[in-house]
Amino acid sequence: MVKEIERAGIPVIHLCTVTPISMTVGANRIVPTIAIPHPLGNPDLSMADEYKLRKDIVGKALEALTQEVDDQTIFE
Repeated sequence: MVKEIERAGIPVIHLCTVTPISMTVGANRIVPTIAIPHPLGNPDLSMADEYKLRKDIVGKALEALTQEVDDQTIFE
């Protein structure tokens, strides 16, 4: 589905904890996340630190949307 959406001209970000799976399914823009049970957070952090962590991940994803890619790219 990712490839069809991209083919229609809409960039797609794949947020994932296991990047090899994203590579296998053919995602072009891959942003690694934290852990399988908490992909966009860490319950062990304080509220302020978790907010910063989430903001950083979403920021990477938004930045990745603006990048032209020709091949699969992992945005660290």
